[in-house]
Amino acid sequence: MIKSDVIVIGGGIAGMVAALVSARNGKRVTMLTYGEGTLPLNSGVIDILAYDQQHHYVENPMKAMESLPEEHPYHRIGREAVEEGISFFREVMGANGLPYAGSFDRHLFVPTAVGTLKPTSFAPRSLAGSRVFQGRRKIVVVSVRGLKDFYGSIMLENLKKELGESRSYEVAVVDPNLGGGRDITTQDVARWLESDEGRRNFVAQLRSRGGSDAVFIVPQVLGLKDGELSEELEERLGAPLVETTCLPPSVNGMRVQRILIDALRKAGVNIVENTRVIGAKVKGSKAISVTAEGCARKKEYTAERFILATGGFYSGGITMRDFDKPKEVVFNLPVSFVKGEAGWANDKLFSDQPQGFAKSGIRTDAAMRPLGADGKVVLENVRVCGRMLAGYDFCFEHSGNGVAISSAYKAARE
Repeated sequence: MIKSDVIVIGGGIAGMVAALVSARNGKRVTMLTYGEGTLPLNSGVIDILAYDQQHHYVENPMKAMESLPEEHPYHRIGREAVEEGISFFREVMGANGLPYAGSFDRHLFVPTAVGTLKPTSFAPRSLAGSRVFQGRRKIVVVSVRGLKDFYGSIMLENLKKELGESRSYEVAVVDPNLGGGRDITTQDVARWLESDEGRRNFVAQLRSRGGSDAVFIVPQVLGLKDGELSEELEERLGAPLVETTCLPPSVNGMRVQRILIDALRKAGVNIVENTRVIGAKVKGSKAISVTAEGCARKKEYTAERFILATGGFYSGGITMRDFDKPKEVVFNLPVSFVKGEAGWANDKLFSDQPQGFAKSGIRTDAAMRPLGADGKVVLENVRVCGRMLAGYDFCFEHSGNGVAISSAYKAARE
């Protein structure tokens, strides 16, 4: 039996933030993870709130929180924890070479791989398009020969619609000579740019396209480690570079994941990988231990506190073999969900209403403790965070990492 002060179940962004905050508060922490987590699928930008419940764009994310339905987790997390949690995350990233730009009360805009502009609250400097678009008259879209899922000409046409026809637009194709004719990935290009030869070649192919009035829009390829490569290439080209969001795998998500894992190890967190938590022992109103199944055998882990960050329906933290009978897989916590097929999902994937299934999860009190249908706390020493929380559709409202980080921070502090 393995004893800790805190056990965090889940290795996504919420789980890692919760584990890091707990460790820095002097707790002995064990983090149980199964799989790679979701950060390689995650752009790593921090959306606090971009759209209200009618899917109207909101100018001020923090102010717009006040009008969210009472069931929304932000009302349990509270403004103070949102600000403190995201500030904590930014401090960790900044201390490890990945500073985030942005604001709590207005959006910045990051370009997507198809040339639209996505509102977000905070983004790494290399993705923060708002910092350079204003006043730049020449937009150079950098396409990489052989890179799949990135089409410079499509992006250019959509950028014209977003930024206006008064600027000049062009596509520059960079050839990294990778792959022998096969499709290459953003990871391949990022590793190429981390080499001295790759950087020299990249700059040589683009230098003539730059100038003091230009900005380069590039796929998400500016290194796998941190933001220093972006700054170096900007200096050598004499013009700013802005990365786009991209289809998975996300290079920026990998940067964030790498930094968080390194920070967890330095803080002394015991990270147990490739282990699935399959159940728990409960005595009265407290959890005593969880049982995890690894490659070899089952192990029991005991702790004073447990933080549940298993990702809801999206990552298997909640399952549903029979319709209208969802199950939380570790503690068998009551799951709040929209009953009936009519409210479960909209006919259209992209509509003006949240998806019912997406709002399924665990209801909590202000301390992030799970509640039953009667509104009473179910387990006193369990905290819930991230996509396990009920009452919000992160995709519809653009609030994913905002809820994940701030709820994890509060769960670890309460």
